[in-house]
Parts: sequence; structure tokens; C-alpha cells
Amino acid sequence: MSAYAERIWLAEYDDGKDPDIEHEHDSALAMWQATADRAPDRPLIHYFDATLSVADVDRQSDALAAALLERGFGTGDRLAVYLQNVPQFVIAMVATWKAGGIMVSINPMNKDRELRLLLEDSGARALITHEALYGEVAAGVVPDTDVDIVITTSELDYLDDVPALLEGVQRTRAEGTHDLLELVREHEGQRPDPVAFRPDDVAFLTYTSGTTGPPKGAMNTHGNVVFNSQTYRDWCELGEGDVCLAVAPLFHITGLIGHIGVGLLTPLPLVLSYRFDPGTTADLVQRWKATFTVASITVFIALMNDRSVTPDKLATLTKVYSGGAPVAPSVAQAWEERFGSPILIAYGLTETNSPSHFTPLHNRSPVDPNSGALSIGVPVFNTVVRILGEDGEELPTGEVGELATSGPQVVPGYWDKPEETEHAFSAGELRTGDVGFMDDRGWFYLVDRKKDQINAAGYKVWPREVEDVLYEHPAVREAAVVGVPDEYRGETVKAFVSFKEDASAEPDELVAFCKERMAAYKYPRQVEVLAELPKTVTGKILRRELRDREREPAG
Repeated sequence: MSAYAERIWLAEYDDGKDPDIEHEHDSALAMWQATADRAPDRPLIHYFDATLSVADVDRQSDALAAALLERGFGTGDRLAVYLQNVPQFVIAMVATWKAGGIMVSINPMNKDRELRLLLEDSGARALITHEALYGEVAAGVVPDTDVDIVITTSELDYLDDVPALLEGVQRTRAEGTHDLLELVREHEGQRPDPVAFRPDDVAFLTYTSGTTGPPKGAMNTHGNVVFNSQTYRDWCELGEGDVCLAVAPLFHITGLIGHIGVGLLTPLPLVLSYRFDPGTTADLVQRWKATFTVASITVFIALMNDRSVTPDKLATLTKVYSGGAPVAPSVAQAWEERFGSPILIAYGLTETNSPSHFTPLHNRSPVDPNSGALSIGVPVFNTVVRILGEDGEELPTGEVGELATSGPQVVPGYWDKPEETEHAFSAGELRTGDVGFMDDRGWFYLVDRKKDQINAAGYKVWPREVEDVLYEHPAVREAAVVGVPDEYRGETVKAFVSFKEDASAEPDELVAFCKERMAAYKYPRQVEVLAELPKTVTGKILRRELRDREREPAG
């Protein structure tokens, strides 16, 4: 870790452990096998009213792996998982490794063009998806790819009662596909030959959002997975008494490591609910006594703004982390005032296998007095983060520049894209594209994405700072700020907001609110009210979509 961060760790958070840690296992599969041997009877998944134990997942993933091998799936082959947050996702992930393969996680919101691109780029041989998703999307894509094994499954599997969230779901088995649970029953009791992965073997591909070109498959290695699963366990102090609210999409790197990875390692049960719904999520927290979660801040905003979500329902949820998007201090304060526990901040990227920074449990994410930003934490074990200037020079404490990260969690590059790998990675160091600074105590602060900076008549404006001010207004539920074309200033600041239930404000009122609190060049000249801001499936607000929409007429 950085010298400052190591000093913080040793002086303030040391519990007698060496801050430099080694992998406990050579691979994610070995990590899982140790858990299966040690704690077979522990619950691993709570899915609405159903529970699967460690032994259940181990046995079913054995059978699924045997089914894949019988159908020609081999070492190094890729299996695409195109599912919502259901138990089958976890089973498919472990089964892929037991068959010697590489999992490809795909956003279940992807449509034909996006699915085709990822299947072609990864060269996937097998696909596991929902029956409905196959009929609506994948059936028209698969014949044009290398996929020759299609396995479908239903979100109703494992359930005795159909929850309200899944009412209306119908079974729609398609010709030429295999049913996942039928394959499991057919191969019940079979165990594939043991597979030995090295730490630098690829465990799964996670695709970037494609904001700067076609999506790129980050090659998350087994060493990456083991290291950051340990990171979550140790920095969040997770043990066998904890239960994880698995609310982040499992296809996303946060879900893959902050939910599945730490679940397979500890083990701790994962509370799954197909997809996020505030009322359903709160009920499941109360039912299964979830203690820990990590999610985008929009998840916590939605929970705060749902009247059915009362403090007693979330009483056990005391280890709460947010990552993936900047968190306004006013939002974190509102959460703590209502539910009693602080929101702590973590930071990482697809290319860092989830966290590179954490706010240690039992501490608070400090607020920078100048920018008003919440700290994203300090670098975790064995991790060095530098702040670089425009010319690549390392900047001193307090100066703003690009974060460059190196450590055991940084992926080796992008699948089959050597030029993009060379551009983003240098000697194992990732140029993140995020802009921030480190204070004199080693805490890091994120200013914004480098590409989102607004240039208004030569003045530099960071959208996050304007958004943080908007979140202080009592009517504002969500806010996004972008630069839009302006004849006089080149670019000017425009804000998009949505309101809390039964609250509203006039755009001119919001402009005046910001004007009172910000320098003249920063406050938004335009405010537009939307019922909902566009978001990714992980809950991150899509500034890009708003910016592109504003630029279309000028184009």
C-alpha cells in the first residue's frame, strides 16, 4: 500500500495483522473447495423463501460441470452467463471453473446487438440464460456465434411460492435448449476430474460499459478474485455471523466479488431477489437478518424514498458500503439519520476486480473541507495508488490528478485487445481515468471522471461538486450535471433532477439555490426536471446519455 495509507493502517486500524497479505488459495476454485470441505451445511443462498446450502451448490455445480464436459465443453472454453440475481448464477459460475472454463458475465438488460458483440468478442461456446431472455433476445443471436450449448432456466426454480415480483412469469422451454435443473438431475452424483488453476489464469471476463468505444473484456484472474474476496472479508470484518444483502447485479464486478466472491470464501449467505425493488429488498433484509451490503448510492436513495421501508426492517443492516458512483455527504447524512448506520465508501473499477480503496469499518469516510467530497477511503493491502499530472508526473499531496493503481487486484489487461491493454496499463499500473487527490493523512478523494469535466469559458467545472450542492436541496432525490453547448461560453452547466415523493421545486429556485452556494462559473444555468434519471443496471446515473441527448440537435 502507499506510505501514507500504510501509516494510517498501522497507527489507526491495526489489529495485529500484517498489512501485506498473501493469497490463501491459488485459485477461486480452490477457495470454494476449501469452503465446501469446511462448512458444507452452512446456508449459502437465500432466494425469497428458498435456501441452498454450501453442499447444495457444490453438488449441483458438480453435476452441471459434468453435463458441460459431456457436451464438449473443454479447458479454456468460455461460458456466458446472461442471468438476473438468481441462485443459478452462482451455480453456473462454480460449474464453469470445475469444467476448466472461463465465465463471461453479461448484463441481462443487454439487447440483440450488445449480446451478439459480447458473445463474438469472448468466443463463448456455451450460454446459460433465462427462458424468457432466450426467446426474446438470445434465440435470434446464438445461430450467428460460436455458441453450441444453450442452457435455459427459470426464475421460478427453487421457489415454493411465487413472490409478487415474479407474478406473471411463465415457463417457456425452447426447442434445442437444455434445462439447467434437468441437467443437474441427469448428472446427479457425478464429479468432474479435479482442475488446478494458476493464480494468473483467467477466472471470468467482465465487460466495460463501452463509454470510449466497444466494450472491452477485463480478464479477471483467479489471483484477482481470491485477493479481493479476502479484501472484502477483512476490511468489512465479515464472518460466519454475517449475511450479505446481494443487491448489486451479480454480472457486475461488485456483485461478482463483493457478493459471490466473499460468499464463497467465508462462507456467508447471499440474499437474492431476482432484481432490486425497494420494498421487496427491505422485507428480505428483515426476514434473513442481512448485516452487510455494498451497492450504488442510488439503491440507498431508493430505499430512503420508499415509505414502506421503515427503520425496523433494516435494523440488522449495519455494515453498509457504497461504491460505483460519487456519494453526496448530504445523502449519506440523511441515510444515517433515518436508519442509524453510516454509509461507508469503497472505490474500485472493473479493471481492479472491485475494490482498490476502502473506508475501514468502525471509521467514517471523512469530508474534504475544501471540495465537500466524501473520501473514497485508503488503498487496501498491498496496493499503491499514485496521483499523476497531465505529463504523467507524480503530484504531491493535495494536488488534483489522475489516479493510477497497481496491486494484486489489477487485471492483466483486456481480452484479445493488446493495443487497448497497452494504452490503459503500464507495467501493471492502471490509468483509471478518474481524477482525484490524496490528503496529508493518506485519505483519497474522487473529483470526477476526467472525460466529464466541463469547460465553461475557460473555467473548469467538475459535475460532482454541482451535484453535491443540488442534493442539499430538500426536494431533490437524484441529480446529474453535464456540459452542454453554449454560443457564448463554449460549454455551460446544465443540471437534471428528479424529486422526492410529494416534493417539488421550480427550476429557477434550484438555480438560485446553487448560485448562493457556488462560484459564479460553477452554478447551473439550466435545470431540467425528469421523472427518472437514466441509469445503468447497477444504478449509476448515465451522464453520457443526458449529454448526448443535449448535443444531438447541434450535431
